[in-house]
Amino acid sequence: MPEADRAWMIDTLLALLQTPSPSGRTDAVMQLIGDTLDELGVPFMLTRRGALTAELPGESDTTDRAIVVHADTIGCMVRDLKDNGRLELIPVGTFSARFATGARVRIFGDDPNEFFTGTVMPLKASGHAFGDEIDTQPTLWEHVEVRIDRKVSSRADLDRLGFHVGDFVALIASPELTEDGFIVSRHLDGKAGVAVALALARNVAQERLVLPHRTTIMVTITEEVGHGASHGLPPDVAELVSVDNAVCAPGQHSIEDGVTIPMADLHGPFDYHLTRKLCRLAEEHAIPHARDVFRYYRSDAAAAIEAGAATRAALVGFGLDGSHGWERTHIASLEAVYNLLHCWLQTPLTFEKWDAHSQGSLRDFPSSKQPAPSEQWVPLSRGDHTEPGEWSGEHWPPSEGPQA
Repeated sequence: MPEADRAWMIDTLLALLQTPSPSGRTDAVMQLIGDTLDELGVPFMLTRRGALTAELPGESDTTDRAIVVHADTIGCMVRDLKDNGRLELIPVGTFSARFATGARVRIFGDDPNEFFTGTVMPLKASGHAFGDEIDTQPTLWEHVEVRIDRKVSSRADLDRLGFHVGDFVALIASPELTEDGFIVSRHLDGKAGVAVALALARNVAQERLVLPHRTTIMVTITEEVGHGASHGLPPDVAELVSVDNAVCAPGQHSIEDGVTIPMADLHGPFDYHLTRKLCRLAEEHAIPHARDVFRYYRSDAAAAIEAGAATRAALVGFGLDGSHGWERTHIASLEAVYNLLHCWLQTPLTFEKWDAHSQGSLRDFPSSKQPAPSEQWVPLSRGDHTEPGEWSGEHWPPSEGPQA
């Protein structure tokens, strides 16, 4: 990845991180992304709900590929206005109140041009007042509150300032770029993938590349609440790669200095052939990579498949430590994701003739790429005390039946 492209990607990421976008309140960040694509000369459209699809030119007549990223983040909403002049919260997305405690926040009401600042505080915040109770209080959401940076001490004060139940509360990202190339911030989950996708779009536009297949870059806005890519995907997409974080933690195999290619997540296995193709590309181009599986994680790929997308689907991830808290990734990991996707976009479809259509005959199905066991199984006779349809341990499947 050229140095100028890397610097542009990091600058874009920092701008994205400093634009609040909890799920449900993403208009500002989508405006930023749209303005960026306009500057690059990349055409795009918005869905009714605000998701974005940009198109990269290709030789195919149809849009055969998609890169899916998400611009929304975790956040909070106001659950109640408290009698002490503070705000009770509920989470938007899945994360623990312990990772919100201490966060500086912006509170957005009905006026899009106005916000208040504050801090998420535990109910017992001072050891000088509560002693050891500050260490023994629970860490549930009902045990934190927002202290607003205004002179308020009652619910009436909050009403006067215009606070409402349902106001959005965005955690301020406070990004830092360290000397060793780490990026430390809230909300890298999602926005680092957006920066990579925009850098790819910039490269295609500046180099005037025509890819083997027309490709959609889809930016979703509700991934953190589970249904990001459930709408807006072109119907003829044959291969989809979602870009999201790869969790670096004990018991996981994801790496912070390369790209991680997950084999499965909470939703189930990713497409066998597409994931192995990505692994081969990483090996052939000497891109640092690892494989992993995730037990408590799902991405936009799951939402697309559940919504009925007839596509192969895979996931690639930038290494992320401390997801949904104070997160950390490395520039080398973002660069590895970029390089792998750049290579993938310049290849034919995994099975070009088969994948060009949404369905076909058994004869044309590329099952030879995933062979069945070599042993042959034959049916037992009724004299062997089996029921019709049962098979012995020597020949399976029957020679005229479908192959695995």
